[in-house]
Amino acid sequence: MPEATVGAMTKKILLVTGASRGIGAAVALAAAREGYRVAINYVSDHKAAEKVAAAIEKAGSQALIVKADVAREAEINRLFEEIDKKLGRLTHLVNNAGIVGRVSRLGAADPAMIRQVIDLNVTGAILVAREAVRRMSTAHGGEGGAIVNLSSAAATLGSPGEFTWYAASKGAIDSFTLGLARELAKDGVRVNAVSPGLIETDIHASGGEPDRVARMGPLIPMQRAGTADEVAEAILWLLSDKASYVTGANIRVAGGR
Repeated sequence: MPEATVGAMTKKILLVTGASRGIGAAVALAAAREGYRVAINYVSDHKAAEKVAAAIEKAGSQALIVKADVAREAEINRLFEEIDKKLGRLTHLVNNAGIVGRVSRLGAADPAMIRQVIDLNVTGAILVAREAVRRMSTAHGGEGGAIVNLSSAAATLGSPGEFTWYAASKGAIDSFTLGLARELAKDGVRVNAVSPGLIETDIHASGGEPDRVARMGPLIPMQRAGTADEVAEAILWLLSDKASYVTGANIRVAGGR
C-alpha cells in the first residue's frame, strides 16, 4: 500500500452507527475507499456487519466491528472505548442508526414503540455526538473533525398517516445539527446533516410497508427512489475537506420531493 495512503488512513478514523445495512453500510464502504479506517456499529445482524467489514478490508482499509445499542448510554460509552483502544482517536462520525417504528396513524400507535424511536433517533444520536465531540473538539484536546447526522425528508413532510413520530424525531435532528454546528464552529468540528427521501433500503419492510418503494417511487418528481450509494456520496462530501467551509447545512437527497 502506498505510504501516502497509509498516512491518510492513520489520520481518518470514522464511526458509522447502524452500519451493517442500508445507508450505513454504503457509507462505511465508500469511506474505506477514501482511506478512512471504519468502526462498524451494529445491534443485531452480526453476519451483515461481517460482510461490510470484509468488503472494507478488500478495499484495503481497516474495519472494527462493535455491537452496541446506541439508544443506551452505557453501550455508547463501551462503543467509544473500543474505538479508542483498537483504532485510535475518532476524527469523523456518521450518526446513522435509526428506526421508523410500525406504520400507523398516531391514534393507533403504541406508546412504547414511540419511545423506542425517540430514544434511538434523538437521545441516542445526541449522546453519540457528545462522545464524538469529546474526542474531536480542540476544546477537549482533539484536532477537529466532522460529524454528519442522518435526518430525513420526513422532517419537513410530516409523514401523516404513516409515522409522524419518526418525522418529529428527524425534526429534532435538524435543530440539533444547527445548534451543534454553531457551538463547535470555533473548535474545529463541522456538523452537517443529510436528509434522504425515498431510498431503496429494508427500513420500509421493518416498518411494515415492504412495497412502499414500488408504490411511491412514481410519485417522486424524478419518478424513482434513490439508492443508498447516492446518499453515501453526499455524506462523504460533507465529511471531506472539500466541504471545509460547510457547517450547519442540511443536504436533501430526495429526488425533488
